[in-house]
Amino acid sequence: MNHRTKLKALFGMIVICLLLSASIGASASGKAVSAPQKREGHFIQVLDKGKWAPDTYQAVQNLIEKQGAGSPGYDPNRKPYVVFDWDHTSIMNDTEEALFLYQIDHLAFNMKPEEFYDVIKKNVPNGPFSHELKNLQGDAVTLEEIAEDLKRDYEFLYSNYEGMSGKEQLETLHSTDQFIDFKAKMYFLYEAIGETYGIEIGYPWVLYLFANMSTEEVQQLAEASNDYNLGAEIASVALKSPESMSGKAGTVQVTYSTGLRLASEIANLMHTFMENGIDVYVISASMEEVVEVFSSNPKYGYNLPKENVFGMRLKKKDGIIQAEYDDNWPITAREGKVKVIEQAISKTRGGNGPIFAAGDSSTDYEMLTVKSLKLGLIINRLKTGDIGKLVKTAAERMGKNNPKYVLQGRNENTGLWIPTEYTIKLGSNEEKLLANP
Repeated sequence: MNHRTKLKALFGMIVICLLLSASIGASASGKAVSAPQKREGHFIQVLDKGKWAPDTYQAVQNLIEKQGAGSPGYDPNRKPYVVFDWDHTSIMNDTEEALFLYQIDHLAFNMKPEEFYDVIKKNVPNGPFSHELKNLQGDAVTLEEIAEDLKRDYEFLYSNYEGMSGKEQLETLHSTDQFIDFKAKMYFLYEAIGETYGIEIGYPWVLYLFANMSTEEVQQLAEASNDYNLGAEIASVALKSPESMSGKAGTVQVTYSTGLRLASEIANLMHTFMENGIDVYVISASMEEVVEVFSSNPKYGYNLPKENVFGMRLKKKDGIIQAEYDDNWPITAREGKVKVIEQAISKTRGGNGPIFAAGDSSTDYEMLTVKSLKLGLIINRLKTGDIGKLVKTAAERMGKNNPKYVLQGRNENTGLWIPTEYTIKLGSNEEKLLANP
């Protein structure tokens, strides 16, 4: 062997040793989990460990291995599928609520004052709201009273804002008592309707504010809201309406959340399911076109097909959104999510239901308890009610084999996951597993 050949051989051995060393080191640190594995002629894309709670991670990975393309019983003609909630599950916080506040802050409405007045009363019963929802004077607030105040505020803003029929810039109007009153009372009304009348009235109501817009206009607005809120602070903000504008409803105070965050672990889970021959769907109680922006636009990283995203639907006339809910489509919360599965997904799959569901609240309970489910992932928000029952079941099975439900925690101060089933609530530094009794 000549000198040059010896050098080539030595160099080759060094390269092989370095590659082996890197592989062993990555495996020891847990980084090797993202590399595909081969089984019976199929490559298996393994879930990244990220910030998963270890037992939760293992349960999800086991499901993928048992149900995915590498499993012996896999049938590519009868692909298994999974369903995800969107708000508070696939992202941190609520994209529809963030858009609602963004719409208010930017006066992004396409309604004249009389139209606006009709829309904010749409399908809402007259009379006082729930007794817990009082003004700062301690009096009950009625729909008629707060609607009159909001009409007064909107008329002022409409006649003065350059984006409507006035000449003033948005920044100038933000400092007016009329705008501050408008924002506080709009959010108060939103919460009052939801708390008093529930899902059937509250969930569609906020969507009616898109009246007279095209789908493209709403999606442009949604993208702008997403981009703004992803850069905004995660915080709880208190807002009080000015005493000078007390009007008929009096002075009110509201608290709302700011900021959105991506959940990279959920995006990776969706991709891993799909790489393993398992189809992914989203069923959200936000407007379908709004969720499409987040879930399908490549810049957010989820990259789902638009046709796999389902949400609330309004009627359209000549491509323009109407302040009316689609009669032929369920309210996509609670049992409505199961109806979507039955009507829009399982019918094309021989009646098969989902093998996995991910959610965070009681509006996901029915979806998380369908008979076909083999595993349910619950983002732990320390909730009570129906979802609290599933959280307790999951907590009791922690560390045991074959759980039906698993928990994932996060730090709500940052909006990011943490590698435990416990969650840190906004404004706290304490990890908790269950809601206070």
